[in-house]
Amino acid sequence: MVMQLDGPATDRQARAAEETRRTYPIVKIVLLGFTVAIAVWASFPLIENEAWTGLAILAATTAGLLYLYLTPRHIPAKYLAPGTVLLIAFQIFPVLYTASTAFTNFGDGHRGSKAEAVVAIQTASVTQVPGSVQYALTVATTGDAATGPLVFLITDPATKRVSAGDANGLAPIEATVTGAGRVTAADGYTILTTGQASVRSKEITALAVPTAGGAIRSSGLSRAYEGKAGRVYDAACDCVRDTATGRSWRADESLGLFVAGDGERLAQGWKVTVGFANFSRVLTDPAISGPFLRTLVWNFGFALASTGGTFVLGLLCAIALHSKRVRGRTFYRVLLILPYAMPSFAMLLVWRDMFNTDFGLINNLFGTDVDWFGGSASARLAVILVQLWLGYPYMFLVATGALQAIPGELTEASRIDGAGPWSAFRKITLPLLMVALTPLLISSFAFNFNNFNAIYLTTEGAPFPADNPANGATDLLITYTYRLAFGGAGAQYGFAAAISIFIFLIVAVVSAISFRRTRRQEEVYS
Repeated sequence: MVMQLDGPATDRQARAAEETRRTYPIVKIVLLGFTVAIAVWASFPLIENEAWTGLAILAATTAGLLYLYLTPRHIPAKYLAPGTVLLIAFQIFPVLYTASTAFTNFGDGHRGSKAEAVVAIQTASVTQVPGSVQYALTVATTGDAATGPLVFLITDPATKRVSAGDANGLAPIEATVTGAGRVTAADGYTILTTGQASVRSKEITALAVPTAGGAIRSSGLSRAYEGKAGRVYDAACDCVRDTATGRSWRADESLGLFVAGDGERLAQGWKVTVGFANFSRVLTDPAISGPFLRTLVWNFGFALASTGGTFVLGLLCAIALHSKRVRGRTFYRVLLILPYAMPSFAMLLVWRDMFNTDFGLINNLFGTDVDWFGGSASARLAVILVQLWLGYPYMFLVATGALQAIPGELTEASRIDGAGPWSAFRKITLPLLMVALTPLLISSFAFNFNNFNAIYLTTEGAPFPADNPANGATDLLITYTYRLAFGGAGAQYGFAAAISIFIFLIVAVVSAISFRRTRRQEEVYS
């Protein structure tokens, strides 16, 4: 006998199902249209830079998504595709790009191609000579007047034609010009007033528009001249010659530099593949290998002390508040997790001021005069104490949850068998806790191994030895890498990427070994 349910509830369900069937195609079309729009938008810069491989990958991915979601088949793939695309875009691609950069000399002075390096060398050596062509100059920008890229609108004195010039060269444009040759309006350009141009006078002076024989530079805010390059590239010898002295610098493709016979190098170079040079430099260069190994040892010490210290303190607090005999447990738990609820970057800055030698709370409270960040040992102790305060609430929370998940019958049975509190904790509670918490400890170790904020916002790596201002006593590998990549001495992205690969391998090996031990624990206590 089959019963058929009728009534308002069934009608509402039917209407909801019908509405869903009508809405789903609309939502699918909108999302697919948005995907195609993103693909079209991304294709233009790829075409402009002639990145045909990237364009082919983009077209294949877009076509695959359209096929997948416009057909009723491949249901599991419909759910897996978004996550897979995001994984590739935000995880796999950055890792591969970092790895590829590690095998190059990419950095300051080695950012572009050889042709771009030649243009930069020639334009930097441009000087005004007798007979240089003079132009009426109007300074403009293609964006905001204060921050947009600068463009020289120059008017030819003979033909009155206007050209727009930037670091890529000249291009003719249509513009409205006064009798004196000044441009008053041009489509796509914002004309800077005298006041706006004066604010950016250093940028205007530095801008050189390359031409066939040299470059165009400004002479004030209303005039420009086409100067002659003092150093020119000679394709016959693949070298750069100084037109005044005759000195030459030959191209060294292995270094991506122009090098003279006596070893002098021009500052401007180009990006080339250097193989394992960055990796071998870490291990063989005395100026790098010594600080690197010292930093690595301290990095392990910091990660272990931070992870182990926060775990022990958090676990002790969790055990103390796990007993039902403690009154006001909820109140105490709220107090204990307050550091976890506050923004870590703000608390790090507060702790930095608390350790100040002259007016810091620590010295004033205990009546001491310790220069916490002036010595290696005291600075390292300070950052570990700060990390202990910031990290123990997290361990307290996870340990509390793990303790509540352990059946009370186990500890009760051990008590009946005559085991004391310490014996029951060591042989029953702690092993069961470690099965649940070891993966979290591994992730915490990996986080602390690369804890950039904890160091940079408190000590900035200090104190620094007199002979090496790039590597401080409290530097982790991640802060050391950051200083190499973005420090004042010049960016070395290729070298920094190589150190990042070392960091990745270290953390990966430690994590793999730890997870293997975790699986063995699970097999024993499962």
